Amino acid sequence: MSGFAEVVDTALNQTLTIGGHDILWREIVGNAFGLASAVGGMRRRVWAWPVGIVGNVLLFTVFLGAAFNTPQGENLLGQAARQIMFVVVSAYGWVRWTRSRHDGGSPVTPRWATWPERAALVVVAAVLVGVLTPVFSALGSFPPVWADAWIFTGSLLATYAMARGWVDFWLVWIAVDAVGVPLLLRAQLYPSAVLYLVYGAFVVWGFFVWAKASRQEQTVADPNYQEVA
Repeated sequence: MSGFAEVVDTALNQTLTIGGHDILWREIVGNAFGLASAVGGMRRRVWAWPVGIVGNVLLFTVFLGAAFNTPQGENLLGQAARQIMFVVVSAYGWVRWTRSRHDGGSPVTPRWATWPERAALVVVAAVLVGVLTPVFSALGSFPPVWADAWIFTGSLLATYAMARGWVDFWLVWIAVDAVGVPLLLRAQLYPSAVLYLVYGAFVVWGFFVWAKASRQEQTVADPNYQEVA
């Protein structure tokens, strides 16, 4: 193994022992990048997207535990797959927000999704969970597999809705967190579970920030504007 490869291998496998459990530093750091990305998203900063991508790459190796020899050794395929999905959708959001930014202003104006857009989210969610649950189960994902499928699906829809500037994306994240915390505790991925709890409080805050911005900015742009919600 070359010197550089040894450094990378050592960095990837450093652990911190808390309460008798070995926790990978890359899980902690990856979640820290994820939280920083969430803060940037709430503030509508373009840098939120690339920062999030770094965290996604780190967490991919954590959730594919059997392949990357993590202390837990569990494969959460939905969690791992959603990191890949995050990279793809975040690239879309990064490009969209960059192109939408004008004269140093905000890259997106928050608005509520329309009822047809909401209906589409619900239909896509139902179909994807129904399709992915048996797929993840056949691949040996950590049970309950439907929860893993929902976390993947909800994360996909929330990230897409954030890129579109829909206030509703915060509500989808709340539903993801409500399922994610018990699943991650069951899999002994404690830093990720704790971060989900932090996210739970954070997304409630972010929801009110975006809802307020939606009312103020849409009213300025269109005095006759009325919210869908």
